[in-house]
Amino acid sequence: MDAPLWTERYAPTVSELPQSSVRDYLERASEEPLNLVLHGPQGAGKTAAVRALAREAHEDVDNDFVEINLADFFQRTKKELRNDPRFSHMLQGEISWVKQLSTGRKQEISKRYKSDWSKAEMTAHVLKESAAYSPASGTYKTILLDNAEGIREDFQQSLRRVMEQFAANTQFVIATRQPSKLIPPIRSRCFSVQVRAPSEAEIVDVLERIVEAEGVEYEAAGLEYVAAAADGDLREAILSAQTTAEQAGAVTMETAFETLGEVGYEETAAGMLEAAERGDFEEARKTLDSLLNDEGLDGEEVLAELLAAGRDRHEGDERALAHLHRRAADVDVRLQEGVSARTQISRLLAELGA
Repeated sequence: MDAPLWTERYAPTVSELPQSSVRDYLERASEEPLNLVLHGPQGAGKTAAVRALAREAHEDVDNDFVEINLADFFQRTKKELRNDPRFSHMLQGEISWVKQLSTGRKQEISKRYKSDWSKAEMTAHVLKESAAYSPASGTYKTILLDNAEGIREDFQQSLRRVMEQFAANTQFVIATRQPSKLIPPIRSRCFSVQVRAPSEAEIVDVLERIVEAEGVEYEAAGLEYVAAAADGDLREAILSAQTTAEQAGAVTMETAFETLGEVGYEETAAGMLEAAERGDFEEARKTLDSLLNDEGLDGEEVLAELLAAGRDRHEGDERALAHLHRRAADVDVRLQEGVSARTQISRLLAELGA
């Protein structure tokens, strides 16, 4: 999709969030810096809700709102993190450290490159650096820790210490599909906000507001069809409506049925599978990132497209199909546990290349 995404162009305010209970909680949190855990299914609007909270709470939102997608740390290599322009100024260069010699009788000051840090050390350092600076406006800033499903307990202990150290001027918001995986000391420091999947009627209201702002012709039945097809995923519904409008010029029952019935990623998934099997892992992972980030698919949807591509590619080759399905079954189990889709499907692609 080449045009600006409607999910970004029409980012909601707190009052425009479809779930009334979430609106009530965030209106209160915009008045006082409560730590929050927002939990709910993928596509329910957790990230959009926190961004809306930040815009309402902070006069200088660009400086006083820090968004850290934990998937960036748990799915990427250390080199990728050091070269990311968002983190490079924190993760490159040297630091001084004190090393206790094995004799225990004396200490020496040594130099250690940040490149020697473990990923856990890098993650904790970025978090602490983000929390350390003073708010640019007002009395506090907000840090969003997004996609927190797979954070390890050692990082959670580091997070707990940072939350304690900077409690006076920082509001921490954790967005996750599985709040039960958070350790009790963190859960006890946060107010729990359930973000349920919006109903079809609520999704229709959001779509109607957007298509009217865009000046796109529509029918109520067309919006209802898009909302029903999204199955509670607001992001998917908005992107589907945009795809229909761009391809057909209107969102009616007929255009939505024709467009969404044709929308698929078989060709893209086939290219990803082909790249993986010939050993071009970088190309395969680039396509995976496009499907997950640009197209908004979740891990289960990408896996389904990959299996469909595999059935076409290996028709008649039972051994290859069995190998693919065994590997995919393992990934599917891990996805049900809330583990990172990018990590698990990347591993699958690497195994297929091997």
